[in-house]
Amino acid sequence: MVQPKHLPEDRAQWDKVFLGAIGSPDPYGRQLDGLGGGISSLSKVCIVGPSTRPEADVNYTFVSIGIRGGSIDYSSNCGNMSAAVGPYAIDSGIVDIAPRNEEGGDLVTVRIFNTNTGKIINSTFPVVEGEAAASGDFTIDGVAGTASRVQLDFIKPGGSRTGKLLPSGNVTDQIAGVQATLIDAGNPCCFVSAAGLGVDGVLSSQQIDDNASLKQKLEEIRREAAVKMGLANSIDDVPGSVPKIGFVSAPKDTSVGNVVVRAMSVGQPHKAIPVTVALAVAAAANVTGSTVAECVVKSSEDGEPGIDINHASGKLTVGAEFDEEGHLQFATVFRTARRLMEGKVFWKT
Repeated sequence: MVQPKHLPEDRAQWDKVFLGAIGSPDPYGRQLDGLGGGISSLSKVCIVGPSTRPEADVNYTFVSIGIRGGSIDYSSNCGNMSAAVGPYAIDSGIVDIAPRNEEGGDLVTVRIFNTNTGKIINSTFPVVEGEAAASGDFTIDGVAGTASRVQLDFIKPGGSRTGKLLPSGNVTDQIAGVQATLIDAGNPCCFVSAAGLGVDGVLSSQQIDDNASLKQKLEEIRREAAVKMGLANSIDDVPGSVPKIGFVSAPKDTSVGNVVVRAMSVGQPHKAIPVTVALAVAAAANVTGSTVAECVVKSSEDGEPGIDINHASGKLTVGAEFDEEGHLQFATVFRTARRLMEGKVFWKT
């Protein structure tokens, strides 16, 4: 997390600052000479500052940093990092929202304008004695321990990059010989069925990583989908971060979730599911005939409007609300975030 006031006035200098701080490019893929962790989910920068928009408290720009090649990608948002923006805005003093009950804490909402997608995210979380609460009993599959819950409401997330929930105008398209649903909610995404790929839908992230032909096929589909969605003019100039791609299947037992999803992130199999991909799954689950909707299984006891997504590390609950005309009004997901450290980061050219 960094504020614009702490960066060079010349924005053309920002990229080399980010690369130098994170430790890219690193031909060994480890980012030992920087703050990165050698995987896509740890090679990120968030720029957060005050907003002049009446509907927002802060502006937030997400930057994805390539590991080996050192690419700089501003083309998408990150849902997991979005969870940290609200607490950071409070703790760093960008937003002054004093709690109404300092003894027990209280919920506050920080309105975030994401510059990557042009969308508003409402982040709601408890504040204790003027700081975002860190302790709590909320758990997330794939994340150790418990923490305070952060509720993220993505307001009208449809068309984040393309202007339409279904960028091609179709519920499904034939992409690289496979039936796919192309949807833009939170981030542009492409969903294909595991059966269409001829693979087991519950592969682990390691099994996916070991399957070179599967990864190659998924990247081929992703690049063709990008052109179909209008995100690139050719398969050679497709951004690394969008569209996201995942394969879906129906659960054998609804106790593990209502739909099974395995997602890729910048060429790597994700060990859980990116939040923005989960939002797109929730939206696609409500589109009759989509590859996702065809795999959703709900038991008679499921009375909640949201769905549980089974990912490589467990389950994630996510909900999407549509109006009577079928327009996506908002999508909601719950995460955690806490302050780990603050201070100076030294970078090199």
